[in-house]
Amino acid sequence: MGRTLKANVCQRLSRRALGFFARDAGVVQRTNLGILRALVCQESTKFKNVWTTHSKSPIAYERGRIYFDNYRCCVSSVASEPRKLYEMPKCPKSEKIEDALLWECPVGEILPDPSDYKSSLIALTAHNWLLRISATTGEILEKIYLASYCKFRYLSWDTPQEVIAVKSAQNKSSAAARQAGTQQPVLLYLAVFRVLPFSLVGILEINKKVFANVTDATLSHGILIVMCSSGLVRLYSFQAIIEQFMQQKLDLGCACSQGGTTGTVGEAPFGIPCNVKITDSPPLLFEVSSLENAFQIGGHPWHYIITPNKKQQKGVFHICALKDNSLAKNGVQEMECCSLESDWIYFHPDASGRIIHVGPNQVKVLKLSEVENNSSQCEISEDFIIWANRENKTFKIVDYEDELDLLSVVAVTQIDAEGKAHLDFHCNEYGTLLKSIPLVESWDVTYSHEVYFDRDLVLHVEQKPNRLFSCYVYQMVCDPGEEEDDVSRSG
Repeated sequence: MGRTLKANVCQRLSRRALGFFARDAGVVQRTNLGILRALVCQESTKFKNVWTTHSKSPIAYERGRIYFDNYRCCVSSVASEPRKLYEMPKCPKSEKIEDALLWECPVGEILPDPSDYKSSLIALTAHNWLLRISATTGEILEKIYLASYCKFRYLSWDTPQEVIAVKSAQNKSSAAARQAGTQQPVLLYLAVFRVLPFSLVGILEINKKVFANVTDATLSHGILIVMCSSGLVRLYSFQAIIEQFMQQKLDLGCACSQGGTTGTVGEAPFGIPCNVKITDSPPLLFEVSSLENAFQIGGHPWHYIITPNKKQQKGVFHICALKDNSLAKNGVQEMECCSLESDWIYFHPDASGRIIHVGPNQVKVLKLSEVENNSSQCEISEDFIIWANRENKTFKIVDYEDELDLLSVVAVTQIDAEGKAHLDFHCNEYGTLLKSIPLVESWDVTYSHEVYFDRDLVLHVEQKPNRLFSCYVYQMVCDPGEEEDDVSRSG
């Protein structure tokens, strides 16, 4: 049989209007995104710089919203030209928002309040308040006072859109205290909440007595990951820790007594007492040594990526099976890179189990598969490679647009103060170059850059010296010149 031809955009739109879809609620959305991908990648489509602005504070982007002034001002990037959605009242620096996460309503859940079905910004302030803010109006919907015994600074998802972890700054005692032997045993705190409505799982202390010299700790999918100064990375079950070391269950809004003080949990000035204190080493799930604590888990079946814990091994990556620590066949990945242009590696965010290895002049997409005649071992092979087509072209950023299934790659073609760059869209399945978008602003490789590709939007955030931030917004538009030519031809 011959190859089946894909319908063009016009045919897809006609079929959608006539309802020619299977009895599957997701088919319409997938079809719409397929149409958008075709429009994005067609030759006549242009991306135009529609808005440029500058700020003296960091600029953040989340799902069509641009945040300025420490999340106090929100601008929608969905309209033909970005417009302000809201601006919260000014506040002193001591009360600014330190970090934030965008929460979106889960599908199929019954929620207590109609406002809960709309997107919210979960924000952490400098004075230890956890807020839920309407993503469209800036109204504060919920607020929780965390504590006064530490400085909470970072937000992250433990389980995306379900459980958050709020991490404190690390407690570093003075040299005099260390000499006197009175160094504070608690290195940092993790406060864990289920979201909407907020409910407390527990506040956990990471102490020196149990975990030794900890440089960092985080929570991911129910696993407590602890990094040590020696290069060791240790994994523990958070649920097992809760069950073994929780001193008392705390409920937000309920009365509580601790240390001779009584108050309401989550309200100022009482806050939330630390109720999970680890006194003995919890059961260890996994331990590995890696240079600079670099450690990632992914793949099918589960594998991890580390760099051997020796300085001369920097830039060398080992891909090993999680079940028995065995090195995968062809599991040592290394690129010849100069010291100024290092490479990096990570598991592909598309859940395919593949691995992306990015160097100055190539992007390798690697796949895991069983070794022939040996199902107990996996091997690494190249799925495809994206090459720089000129010597002076350098890859800087690689990202994945999940809804359009495209890899976006920033390539710098001129490296100087007036450097030039463009954003390339590649097929995520085969690596084929589908579209290239020139960035009109100069690209200085000595500055910090972030580039977001989100459906029909491209956003470039640049940090210059002296904390000056610039934001460049591009939107997909029809080429006016081509439209005029079409009109003149039809006349």
